[in-house]
Amino acid sequence: MAEDVPLTRMEKLALKLGEWSNEDPRGKWLQNHWLRGVSYVWVRAVVADRIFVDGLEDMMALRPEKGVMLVSNHRSFFDQYCLMLGCFMGPVPWAKHLYFPVRSNFFYDHPLGMVVNHGIAGGAMYPPIYRQSERRALNDEALDKMVEIVQHQGNVLGMHPEGTRGKGDDPYTFLPAQPGVGKLALVGKPMVIPAFVLGLSNNLAADIRLNFTKEGRPKHPVITVFGPPLDFSDLMAEKPRPTLYKKTADRFMAEIKKLGEREKQLRADIASGAISLDDSRWLNERGAPKLYAKEGRF
Repeated sequence: MAEDVPLTRMEKLALKLGEWSNEDPRGKWLQNHWLRGVSYVWVRAVVADRIFVDGLEDMMALRPEKGVMLVSNHRSFFDQYCLMLGCFMGPVPWAKHLYFPVRSNFFYDHPLGMVVNHGIAGGAMYPPIYRQSERRALNDEALDKMVEIVQHQGNVLGMHPEGTRGKGDDPYTFLPAQPGVGKLALVGKPMVIPAFVLGLSNNLAADIRLNFTKEGRPKHPVITVFGPPLDFSDLMAEKPRPTLYKKTADRFMAEIKKLGEREKQLRADIASGAISLDDSRWLNERGAPKLYAKEGRF
C-alpha cells in the first residue's frame, strides 16, 4: 500500500517491516516468541515488582469467541507494557497475539523509532496511524486491518480512545474520546474490555530505580484495573454515522473513568496498609515463570 501514497524511504522500510512482523505468519510467530522470551523478561525484571493488577482473575475466566479490544487511558509511553505483563503473567489464555496501533511519528519515520518498536516490542506497535491528510488512505486501510485483526480469536488489540497521552496535572481527567475507536468497535464487533493504568512516568530510569526500593510498592505502585466486557449492543443497532462513533467512544471513556475511581481507592488502601504487600494481585506474587511467558490454556 505504500506505493500509492507519498512516503519517505524510511517510512516505506518501516511499514514493510511492520507488515511482515504482523501479517506474515512467520513474522508473527517470531514476534510472539520475542515478546514472551525477551521483552517479557527484561520488562518484568525492571518494573513488575511495583505492578498491582485488579480484575485479572475475571479476565482469565473470559472465553471470547473472537478478538478482544482493550481500551485504556493513556498517561505514559509505557502503559501498554503494564497491560502486556498482566496478560502474560496471569496468564490470560486468550491473549495470544498482541497488536498496539501507534502514531506513525517517530516509530515509523525515524531509525530509533524502528529500533524501539522492533527491538523492544517485537514490531507489535502496528498498524501505524498517520496525521497528514494526504495519507488518509493509509489510515482507512489501517482501520480495515484492525477490523480484520479483531475477527480472530486469540488476537488482542490495545487502543487509547483519547488518541494521545494526557499531559495534564490530574491523571483522572481525560482528553476527549476520538470517534475512530467507536467506529472500529461498531464495525469489527469485538469484545471490548476497559482498563485503567496509572503509576508509570515517562522517565524510564526513575521507574526502574523505584522498582528496587522498599518504597516501590507502598508509595509508588503501578496499578492496573481491568473491567468487565462492555455492552454496546444498543449502539450497534443504530444506523452507522460519525455522531454514533463518537457516542460509542464516549461510552468507553466513561467506563474507563469509573475504573479510575476504583484505582484511586486501591491506591489509598495500599498506602494505608489495608492491602498487604504480599497480596496476590501484585504481579510478582503470582509465581509466573521468569524466563518465558507461557501461553495459558484456552
